[in-house]
Amino acid sequence: MAIKNIIFDFGGVLVDWNPRYLYKNHFKDEAEMEHFLENVTTEAWNLEQDRGRSLADGTQILQNQYPEHRDLIQLFYDNWEVMLNGEISGTVELLHRLKKKYKIYGLTNWSAETIPVAFERHSFFKEFDGIVVSGHEKMIKPDKNFYQILFDRYQIKPEESVFIDDNIKNIHSAREIGLYAIHFKNPTELEKELLSIGVI
Repeated sequence: MAIKNIIFDFGGVLVDWNPRYLYKNHFKDEAEMEHFLENVTTEAWNLEQDRGRSLADGTQILQNQYPEHRDLIQLFYDNWEVMLNGEISGTVELLHRLKKKYKIYGLTNWSAETIPVAFERHSFFKEFDGIVVSGHEKMIKPDKNFYQILFDRYQIKPEESVFIDDNIKNIHSAREIGLYAIHFKNPTELEKELLSIGVI
């Protein structure tokens, strides 16, 4: 496999992002918290901000829908930084190793309004040769056109690239367009798969 590029997702792969880090401080009952996260501040709702909808608009829409949860919804982006728990150190270590041999790129579903916080907080983002953020492009994975933006902007050939993501839908989409895609579970498993294909 003539690999030249490694493409990383960010949240859940390099950065430990989880709304539970915030909301565990605002719910006494864990089951209530899980119900709120699964039914109010849902992944689908958050993805619309990743797709480019403003945080203010997203918040207002949800507050209008669930007025009884107005204050808890307001917390989501007002205290969003609390959801960033730090880097996933094992993956970041692999990133530095891979950087010695390959071009490193990022393809992330992330709000344009919050991504600067992550860039400022984590120095490893300086290792990247190019990054494409969904909030800037107004489209998200698994849309194949979003991957194509990365390919076109940085002259990347999918067949020369490894893609790493923790979302299986994004993995399926990546494979359909010719990327060697690894479904991320943890840094140890990632290292094993990279070794098995001779990338490290």
